[in-house]
Amino acid sequence: MNFNLTQIPDRAAKPRKNGITMIMDKGLSTNEAKNLMEVGHPHIDMVKLGFGTSYVTPNLKEKLEVYRSYDMPVYFGGTLFEAFLIRNQFEDYINVCKEFGVSYMEVSDGSITIPHAEKCGYIEKLTKHGVVLSEVGSKDAAHIIPPYKWIELMRAELNAGSAYVIAEAREAGNVGIYRGSGEVREGLVQEILTQIPAENILWEAPQKAQQLYFLELIGCNVNLGNIAPSEIIALEAMRIGLRGDTFELYLNK
Repeated sequence: MNFNLTQIPDRAAKPRKNGITMIMDKGLSTNEAKNLMEVGHPHIDMVKLGFGTSYVTPNLKEKLEVYRSYDMPVYFGGTLFEAFLIRNQFEDYINVCKEFGVSYMEVSDGSITIPHAEKCGYIEKLTKHGVVLSEVGSKDAAHIIPPYKWIELMRAELNAGSAYVIAEAREAGNVGIYRGSGEVREGLVQEILTQIPAENILWEAPQKAQQLYFLELIGCNVNLGNIAPSEIIALEAMRIGLRGDTFELYLNK
């Protein structure tokens, strides 16, 4: 850090498994990726190329090389996995990941219906090729999953080999663990935490109020995802009590 301040909470050091921040790249240029890494790489743990943007991103290999030069894990959005799957191109998906040097993979079923045992089978298969993250929750706001089912699905996917289970929220933060207004479904979140360890969950939290909720609930080393690239420094400051929202969280009074 640039100077000394007391009463700053201990952030897990990189490479970390807890307290991770996942950035959502929805179409940054190669130069924008360089700029992001220049300022943000100490605070970013993985980058997701959102939904199917990698299919239409110019100079994709060059941009991936920028991230790779910073030892930054990158993965394609789960929607791309689903796009391959619904076209019966699962093996092609594996080959694409290999071709582009992508060793993190997201398995999701937010846009298509996959029998859960089959989804867990895909997780198991992909663990032979890299690190798997799996997403629980639907992108359909009308599809409400009861808490016991969230727990059941998360537990099964972790057992199948997922490094993290991602709590769905979409890039807007208005489905899954959130209401349409963006408000946290607090009862759902707290019930999940009675059965699933917080360190195994990556909470999608694109909105500041959502990030604040999880920081207050779990602490500075909560796993947060779908963070906008422009918000990485602001989030890190909020994590350690250097933003008005969390200013008093760690002060000894």
